[in-house]
Amino acid sequence: MTESLIIAESTNDEYYCQKPLNLYNSPDCQELATQAATGRHLKVLSTTQHNKNAVQIRLIEDDYLAWLPTVDLPKLDKTDSLYQPPMLSRAEIEPHIPQILDFVQTAMQQPNYYLWGGTIGPNYDCSGLMQAAFIASGIWLPRNSYQQEAFVKKLELEMLLPGDLVFFGSERVDHVALYLGEGRYCHSSGQETGRNGIGIDQLFGEGDEISRYYWQKVWSCGRVMSSFIPHSSTSSP
Repeated sequence: MTESLIIAESTNDEYYCQKPLNLYNSPDCQELATQAATGRHLKVLSTTQHNKNAVQIRLIEDDYLAWLPTVDLPKLDKTDSLYQPPMLSRAEIEPHIPQILDFVQTAMQQPNYYLWGGTIGPNYDCSGLMQAAFIASGIWLPRNSYQQEAFVKKLELEMLLPGDLVFFGSERVDHVALYLGEGRYCHSSGQETGRNGIGIDQLFGEGDEISRYYWQKVWSCGRVMSSFIPHSSTSSP
C-alpha cells in the first residue's frame, strides 16, 4: 500500500511533520501560503481520491488551512501524542519577552530576504517572523497579520512596551512588526515597499523614507496576553 493511500484512508488521524514542509494556497501548489517546521501537527482534510496533486490540511497549532503536495506525504507520520495547546497567562509570557526580542534581532543578522509565506528561517514574511519569534519561546500566535491583530489586546501607541505588536494597513491589516522600545520596531518587509527582509524602522514619522511610509499606515497596536488555542478540537476531522 502506498503512503498516499494510507493518508487517504486515515483522514481522522493526527500527523506530525518529520521534515519541514512548504504548504500552498490552492491545490495547484503554485503560491506559498505558509511553512510547517519539523514536529508540527496537522490533520488531512481531503484525500488523494479527490485530487492527485495535493491534499488539504489544517495545521493544528494555529488552525491554518493550506494544501500539501502529495509528493510530500511521506514526510508525515501518524502521532500517538495529540497536540495539547499551552495554557499561558500574560504573567507567564512576560519573562519570555527578552528572548522574543533577541530572536528577531538575531534573525536580522543572518542573510535573509522577504519570503511570502515564510515562517522558517532565514526567510520570513512579516507575520511569519512574529509567529516564529513567539513560538521559539513556546507561545503560539495565529498565522496571518490580520488574525494576529484580532488575537491581541488593543493598545494606544503611547502604551507600547517592548514585545508588543504594531499593525499596519490601508483597507485592512496587512503587515505586522515587533516593538523593540524607544520608538523602534523590527519587521520583515517586502522589496517594493520595504527592505526585502528583516530590518528595524522608526515609529512616529521619524527615520528614512521606509519608516515614514509605514508610519502613515499604522493601523493599531496590541499585546499578546496568552498563547493561541485552536478553535478546532484535536479530535475533529
